[in-house]
Amino acid sequence: MGLRIATWNVNSIRSRLPRVLDWLERGEVDVLAMQETKCSDEQFPTMPFLELGYEVAHCGFNQWNGVAIASRVGLDNIEIGFDGQPTWSSKPDVAAAAEARALAATCAGVRVWSLYVPNGRTLDDPHYVYKLNWLAALRDAAEGWLRENPSAQIALVGDWNIAPTDDDVWSVEFFEGATHVSEPERKAFDAIIDTQFADVVRPFTPGPGVYTYWDYTQLRFPKKQGMRIDFILASPALAGRVSDAQIVREERKGKAPSDHAPVFVDLHTV
Repeated sequence: MGLRIATWNVNSIRSRLPRVLDWLERGEVDVLAMQETKCSDEQFPTMPFLELGYEVAHCGFNQWNGVAIASRVGLDNIEIGFDGQPTWSSKPDVAAAAEARALAATCAGVRVWSLYVPNGRTLDDPHYVYKLNWLAALRDAAEGWLRENPSAQIALVGDWNIAPTDDDVWSVEFFEGATHVSEPERKAFDAIIDTQFADVVRPFTPGPGVYTYWDYTQLRFPKKQGMRIDFILASPALAGRVSDAQIVREERKGKAPSDHAPVFVDLHTV
């Protein structure tokens, strides 16, 4: 038996719970990393996952952000945040703190990181600088993990809030001067690739026109006007195990969907 690892920005787990549980069963998913759960640890609906046979780790402090990992193949060495993760505060009178954007666990020998990269908002917003600093710190941490253990099986998965190439957006002109496509963001993404982590989904889902996110407004989904911003980046040892990958576009359809589609990879047994 192989292993299926998926990532999905669920855009509120409490709003999307029936759809997530249904897809977990139908999709035969072994490990699901979730982003934007939008709840505290106490509010996370753990019991329905347990009833399906999934252990759950969650990091959430309030109604913003939030990351989780659900696994039916083990959930060990849970870690919240990575070394050097930048802090953030939107208010001058509130101390900066690490947000609920990074969570790791080892599942069947694979170190899975559920990552929700900061949005950036606009190019002149302090949140944009925070985003670049966050990505730089992640890059340094990821490089360190591989330096420490070159044969480590690590998956960096989640909503990266970056479209790395022009093919990853429906209109280059529409996004001109916006975040997600700026050169510094793309360089920050490429810097993580340069540490030897590979985008293992793209070879199975070549573009252009292949997206993972469609805004709720302006009929973006039926018009096929989306962005590819959700990725699974694998360490060298893990990348060699990938036998298939898919973007499950169908899950963006129907009643009360997330604005993101799930993305998964299949791994063959070591």
